[in-house]
Amino acid sequence: MYDANKIIPGLVIFVGLMTFPIWAGMGKAEPVPKPKIDTPVIKEMAEKHCVESKNYMADYHMQMLITWRDKALRDGKRIYVSSSGQKYNVSLQNTCMKCHSNKKEFCDKCHNYVGVKPYCWDCHIEPIEPKGNVL
Repeated sequence: MYDANKIIPGLVIFVGLMTFPIWAGMGKAEPVPKPKIDTPVIKEMAEKHCVESKNYMADYHMQMLITWRDKALRDGKRIYVSSSGQKYNVSLQNTCMKCHSNKKEFCDKCHNYVGVKPYCWDCHIEPIEPKGNVL
C-alpha cells in the first residue's frame, strides 16, 4: 500500500472530526420542556379544555393551524367543529392566543427546543406579554 503511514492516520483523524458532534453531545440532551398553561383565562375556566385533546394538539397543532388558515382564507370557512362537536372561531389570535397568551412560556419553549421558527408572526400581530411575574 502506498503511503499507508499517511493515509491511515488521515482516515482516523477524518472519522474523528466527522463524528465529534455525535460523541461529544452524548448524555447532554436537554429535558423536554413542559409548556406553562397557567394563564389568567385558563385559570378562570371551570372546565379546562382546548379545541382538541392535549395529545392531539401537541402532535398536530401546526397541521391544524395550516388547515385553519387555508379554510378561512381560501374557502371563507371560519367555524371549526371539534371532534367533541363544539364550534370554535377559526382564529389564531382570538381563539388560540386568547387562552395561550404566554407566548414565551407556551409557544417559544417548545419551538426553541426542536429548533423551528414558525412563520405565524409574519402575518399575525405577536402578543405583547406583561412584564414581570404577573402569571
